[in-house]
Amino acid sequence: MLRLPLLRGLCVGLAFASVAGAQAEPQVLARARLFPEVGAGVRAVKRDAAGRYYVLTAPSAAVLVYDAAGKRVGQVPRAATPGSSLLYGEDMDLDRAGRLYVADRGANAVKVFDADSSLALTISVPAPTAVVALDEGELAVASMKSAWLVNVFDARGKPVRDFGEPAEIAERSALNRFLNIGKLASDPAGNIYYAFAYLPEPTVRKYDRIGYAALEIQLTTLEFQPEAQAMRREIQRQERSGASNFKPILTAVAVDSATQHIWIAMGDLLLHFDRDGNRLGAYRTYTPEGARVDTIAILVEPERLLLAADPLGIYDFARPDKLRH
Repeated sequence: MLRLPLLRGLCVGLAFASVAGAQAEPQVLARARLFPEVGAGVRAVKRDAAGRYYVLTAPSAAVLVYDAAGKRVGQVPRAATPGSSLLYGEDMDLDRAGRLYVADRGANAVKVFDADSSLALTISVPAPTAVVALDEGELAVASMKSAWLVNVFDARGKPVRDFGEPAEIAERSALNRFLNIGKLASDPAGNIYYAFAYLPEPTVRKYDRIGYAALEIQLTTLEFQPEAQAMRREIQRQERSGASNFKPILTAVAVDSATQHIWIAMGDLLLHFDRDGNRLGAYRTYTPEGARVDTIAILVEPERLLLAADPLGIYDFARPDKLRH
């Protein structure tokens, strides 16, 4: 198995205005709630080349499938059978051929389903937390138990390379690995994005397909310092107590396939960056009724964003970067 070291990438420090008198982030309201049966437990939403939507909830035995109009048209797998049914799906992705990849944390496996919804492959992965599809049938996986941030498997489920060294944030090894849990995203160029859920300074690393770091976005400026300091104090407290129980700071990441622009969610705060890590916008997200949308999954489409929040469900937002404020 090829293991590649993390190379020093481009680190982008972001100057967010947060001093007294600075203008607050504009508020954006969802236009509608989609897929009304989806609510508590929603984990991910994806779209295939035919315009169908795939929604993962947990715990659930299957991924729900909807047509472009939002009508339920099926599920994956089609029938609940031993081995193919999901136990606790944490994340999912689709490749260009229509294969579905599900990180089933309950089964300690990534399950790969063919376009006809049949189970094609089960890859043993202890406690997988995220998965993205790559070209040539490869897939990248994040696991709570791995010594590396990213593990890549080939189309047969054979491990081919690992990369991404965890950040050193805690002295206790189990706690340090927990704090390095993250989410994954990818783009058509084969780049892989790792978003750390628990680091005090919210961080996203961009790797090329082989595993060399190309970019790091780390939010270290004034508006993020109070929460970062509070998180560091809590880490010290749990170091002493032996616990590992934290609220995620960075909650979702997605990449625009057309531009490689990066979208990051921190609860109801939605941040937009260009492909070089320059901030383009920041927004607060709300339902049509005014409730906060604390985003845990983002789907970027040409004219809209789909934001998933547990337990509220999935909401349709006009692209805030294309609106005039």
